[in-house]
Amino acid sequence: MAGARRRASEDDAVPTRIGQAVMLHRGGDREEARNRLAELWREVHDGGAGGDPFHRCALAHYIADTQDDPADELMWDLLALAAADRIVGADGRPAATKVRAFYPSLHLNLAADYAKLGQREAARGQLALARASARGLAHGPYGDGVRTAIRRLALRLGAAGGGPPLGGPPG
Repeated sequence: MAGARRRASEDDAVPTRIGQAVMLHRGGDREEARNRLAELWREVHDGGAGGDPFHRCALAHYIADTQDDPADELMWDLLALAAADRIVGADGRPAATKVRAFYPSLHLNLAADYAKLGQREAARGQLALARASARGLAHGPYGDGVRTAIRRLALRLGAAGGGPPLGGPPG
């Protein structure tokens, strides 16, 4: 019983520690944020079976943002998406509704990664997935911000290739 309580307490501390590292990154200390997130990644994985998929998803998502190399950023964003796909509910079945709001951002990040790497078709494919999954987002700061970022990247991809922006209605 005490072991289960200690484990639950440790699990509750992970999102707080992620948030602290994200604040460091947003405050301009990219290297320290990257170091703290990497240490937390190791700790989560030492927890057995690769750690909690929700924690892995959040960690990989934010670790990607701290990378200097676009290929490394892509690798971490792919890990975030893979972890999101493994999040399950209490019944042991995939918890797609639990993480539905993550997918637009995860796909948008992958689209941006591919664009940085000059992989236009892969970027367009991920952007289409981001746009489709963003339709389920509520209106508000998060949903509106994601839809705006999708439109901006669509315009950049359209301008970068000399063609029109991606088709379909915005957000």
